[in-house]
Amino acid sequence: MSGTRKRNVQRDNLQLPTYVSKNRNGSKKKFRLQPVHFMFLLVGLCIGLIVTSAYDRWYRSRLVYTPFDSLIEHEDDMNKFWGTYRPQVYMGMKTKSPQSLVTGLMWLKQNKKFKGEPPMRHTCEQGDQILKYGWVAHDGVNFGIQDIAERGYMLRTEFVKRVNGDHGGDWTWRISGRQTGKEPITLSVFFYAATDGQGVIQPVVESGPNGLRLTKIQGETEELGKFTIKFPEENSGKKSRYHTATTKAEGLHKIKDAAFMQMQVREEGPKGKENYLYYLTDAPSRIDSKKAKSDVIFHQVTLELPFEIDIVFESGSWTNRRSLLAGDVFTKHLTQLKDKFDKKFEATFPLSDKGYSQGEVDFAKAALSNMIGGIGYFYGQSVVQSVYQSAPVLNWEAPLLTAVPSRSFFPRGFLWDEGFHQLLISKWDRQLSEEVIMSWLNMVNLEGWIPREQILGDEARSKVPAEFVVQRNTNANPPTLFLAIESILQGFDKQSITEQDRKFLKTIYPRLKAWFNWFNVTQSGPVQFSYRWRGRDAKTDSELNPKTLTSGLDDFPRASHPSDDERHIDLRCWMALAAGTMEKIAEVVHPGNSHEIEPYRQTHKILTDNNLLKELHWSADLGVFSDYGNHTDRVYLVKKDFPSSQPGQRPIIRTIRATRTKPKLQFVKNFGYVSLFPFLIQILKPDSQQLHQILQDLKGEDDLLWSNFGLRSLSKRDPLYRKRNTEHDPPYWRGQIWINMNFLAVRALKHYADTPGPYSKLAGELYAELRRNLVQNMYAEYVRTGYLWENYDDVTGKGQGSRPFTGWSALVVLIMSEQY
Repeated sequence: MSGTRKRNVQRDNLQLPTYVSKNRNGSKKKFRLQPVHFMFLLVGLCIGLIVTSAYDRWYRSRLVYTPFDSLIEHEDDMNKFWGTYRPQVYMGMKTKSPQSLVTGLMWLKQNKKFKGEPPMRHTCEQGDQILKYGWVAHDGVNFGIQDIAERGYMLRTEFVKRVNGDHGGDWTWRISGRQTGKEPITLSVFFYAATDGQGVIQPVVESGPNGLRLTKIQGETEELGKFTIKFPEENSGKKSRYHTATTKAEGLHKIKDAAFMQMQVREEGPKGKENYLYYLTDAPSRIDSKKAKSDVIFHQVTLELPFEIDIVFESGSWTNRRSLLAGDVFTKHLTQLKDKFDKKFEATFPLSDKGYSQGEVDFAKAALSNMIGGIGYFYGQSVVQSVYQSAPVLNWEAPLLTAVPSRSFFPRGFLWDEGFHQLLISKWDRQLSEEVIMSWLNMVNLEGWIPREQILGDEARSKVPAEFVVQRNTNANPPTLFLAIESILQGFDKQSITEQDRKFLKTIYPRLKAWFNWFNVTQSGPVQFSYRWRGRDAKTDSELNPKTLTSGLDDFPRASHPSDDERHIDLRCWMALAAGTMEKIAEVVHPGNSHEIEPYRQTHKILTDNNLLKELHWSADLGVFSDYGNHTDRVYLVKKDFPSSQPGQRPIIRTIRATRTKPKLQFVKNFGYVSLFPFLIQILKPDSQQLHQILQDLKGEDDLLWSNFGLRSLSKRDPLYRKRNTEHDPPYWRGQIWINMNFLAVRALKHYADTPGPYSKLAGELYAELRRNLVQNMYAEYVRTGYLWENYDDVTGKGQGSRPFTGWSALVVLIMSEQY
């Protein structure tokens, strides 16, 4: 009882705030706030906080799919309106417009009956096992020549453009075939034209000596106006057969399916020597008209090798053309353009002057041509998700002009790949490179974030596993566009920078600023001036070392147990590069404006401070630059039985990670590409002891990173060298030789060799040998296999991974020409 009374006394003695009000007659009236008033105030405050929090969450959830500003519009260049902007198919063209007319090529070897669908070639697939394919010459604008080597025969696809009128002018394809084996071969070549949601196309069929055949396609779209596609008589010594189908498809990604739905097969020839012919029929389309997005017209020509077929597109806005771009006229134009390409290539990359053989020069031309010919134009919406959303949402509709890493395996845009791509493209065609960079910066949202993969449109999305489609706004990717922009800046004459140059920098500066700020806000590390990649999975038990996909180095070993305490040295070095480039841009865009320039100058100064860098990332015990985090080397993959969810069923065997030693906060004990970043980005001073250590370690007694084919990604002594990351995931960045990192290495060695300092001679010796090893091996593998590869084996030098990989592996052209 006494306790209750005491509590009541305390309540009675509470001193509540006293308020004074005035009556109407002016006399004062005092009153006190009672506890019930506090209750109402508290409820009101809570409601206000809830409403404010809900609004804040709603507002933040919208940022992820809100563009930074109105999209940058590049000045129309009709010379580049049409192009081979469909890198995912063996041969195809479209315009740089959202709903373009698309054209494409398919082919099929006849004479055999197949179980199921016949092996029609259309989209670039590694499973097709084509011996070799790729552009041997492509100038990015006017022409291209591609060779496709199949077993027993060779195809060549060529195109030439003539620009006139209002819609990009005319173009012609030539498809030719020849036998390389003894067996007679009959091919069916399928050309198609398809709409993408708008426009009209109509076939014109006429009677000829070999029966009915499609002679032309007439059409009209919003971007092209009226046009005609003509099919002149092909050049072949044997009788040709023709089939046509006018049908519909659910979208551009379903065109091959639409062809199969119109296809029949018939048996020909005497018993025991039967041949089979797969042919198109013009039966009514079986596609539901409500689902159809595309009208498609197929033109099938079946003939024996050798042959030569011309397909001519003519713009209706060109009214005074003097000749058909076919036959000898086509050949003459192609010869002139190829000669012009060869001269420009030698002027840009003077390889003959450096003593390279004709075969090596042709190899370099093919590398450049495949990079240029691998540029695609995509239009659509990314699928994105913010932490403030319970489910993914669609981004705004936007176009993207981008070079793709691999036509067969990665036919879409990748953010960190693009910076490396533009190092080469900007040397060949700076205006084209600037257009690509501006196209990517159109993807910056209001937060300053750019999705690291751009999967735009049905064709692009059809090639991507579902788990990689959604892009999350917490995740970054190395800001390598700054590499390309810095390279472009070096090409400007500082004494006479043109207005066009200044306009480009002014256009991209606000978006770069937002992107740079986003990195500093979202990817900051646990201590001042440190950085940490987001996106690692701290809960997984299936990965030997949880991947860091956002770094671009995927399974390269990081701290074994992801945590918020991590510091990643590669990201810190990327930000140092970005800050220095932003400073240079600000000096051009805002000359004399210290408010704009000084923050970048100071940030760059801090991030390149060698003493601070050593404090945060130099492991004196290991003698290397390292990540820092919660780490142990004693981790293994083991098989373990787990009870089945079904009674009476046998246990489920899973491969999971086992930790033998408890992790602790420490420098991560790995030596590989990540350890080299202060050297790769040229942050270390020429007289730095750490630079000396790195140069010695590059080619030490044990060849930890050095090989006869390039620098391997991870030391041979590392516990995770060549180790699988899961039961099903083979090693990826755990020993393989990657050309983008090796390019940065030879670039850095050249820099330190040319910069006065105590280690310049050593850097020069390493530069010459590493450059030679890379070029010799890549050329030898190209001769052996016909391809540039995603990466190269560090023991045998053999190409591996996806092929053709003419993204950053094409940087071999810059290595050969010593343009860094």
